Order: sequence, then C-alpha cells, then structure tokens
Amino acid sequence: MQPVRIGILGSGDVGRALAIGFAGLGHDVKIGSRDPGKLSEWAEGRAHVSTGTFAEVARFGDVLVLATLGVATEDAIRLAGLDAFDGKVVIDTTNPLDFSTGKPVLSLGHTDSLGEVIQRLLPKARVVKAFNTVGNALMVNPQLPGGPPDMFLCGNDEDAKKIVGQICAHFGWGVIDIGGIEGARYLEPMCLIWVLHGMRTGSWGHAYKMLHS
Repeated sequence: MQPVRIGILGSGDVGRALAIGFAGLGHDVKIGSRDPGKLSEWAEGRAHVSTGTFAEVARFGDVLVLATLGVATEDAIRLAGLDAFDGKVVIDTTNPLDFSTGKPVLSLGHTDSLGEVIQRLLPKARVVKAFNTVGNALMVNPQLPGGPPDMFLCGNDEDAKKIVGQICAHFGWGVIDIGGIEGARYLEPMCLIWVLHGMRTGSWGHAYKMLHS
C-alpha cells in the first residue's frame, strides 16, 4: 500500500496506537479531538504525525479512522462535517459500550449496530468495521505465542474492505471478511466478550484467531 494521508478522529489510546502504527509505515497522519491542544505534547517530535480538530482531520485524510468512544461517535462525525467523509474509506473501530451501571453492556444490538448507524449517517462514505475486537496494545504488530491473530471486518464496499485488509496485514494480522456492514451486529458483541474475559482474568493480552480444518 502506497503512503496515503490518514485522518484519525479520537485522541484516546486507540487513536494514538493506530496513529503510531500508520506513521511507522510512512503514512502522513493527522489525529484530532475536540481540544487538539491536549495532543500537542504527545505529537511533538513524532515523524509524520500532526494534530487538528475533527473538521481538519476529516478534510485531511484520504482514509479516515473513527476511534472515539462509541457514545461520542455520532457527535464527532457531525462536528467534523458529514460531507468531508464522502467517497472516503472510513475505518470504524468503535463499539456501543455502556458502562453506566458499572458492568459493560451493549447499548445497541441484535437488529442494528453502531457500524450500521455510521453508514446510514454517512451514506456516501465507505465504512468498514475493523479493529473493534482487540485492545489498543495489540492493534499494531501483535506478538502472541499462537501466531498472528485474525482481524474480523465487514462493510458494503468490496474495494474498501480490500484496502482495510491490506492495512490489517501490514499491521501483522490475518484478515477475516464476514460480509456487509450488518455484520457489525456480531463483531460489536465480540468486543464485549473480549472485555469480559479481560475483566475476569485481569489480563488484556488476548485476541481472536479463526482456525481452519
């Protein structure tokens, strides 16, 4: 994959981990938040990394990454400007997790998903759900005793999924394409399984792998 401009909406651990990963491959990255000033110290001295507002990030990126909290995703997209997403590959890493009662639950599911909500909000964007079933520490170059884990992804645009699949492969992942964006109804609960296992074991170095006969 030739170097492209990557725009990342979200300045938390996921956004920062992916920014470092993309920059390490030579892509120019702009990472943004509501208050980009809080990123200035973190970004200082990092090659290929700059910071900006959500709107600046969305205009900058050829490929955009949604790395916000699930509950904040729609608001972040609207702040960025819906038209800025038109025609672009949008990697949706988000999950609709609700921690209001202490134990995480899905705020949306069964007959809909956050991935589908995003695709409806951005009908001209090419949304691909990916990177939502693992923690940020393993998103780039995961090193596990069982070999490289698999990244499950879904989306309606076949070319967009090929691009995201290439990104996953460059980050050290196998790729499992499960079909259209409605597959996010099943990938988002996989995140909850990942979280509950981590809470029960106190360990967060786990990832999924598809085994074949």
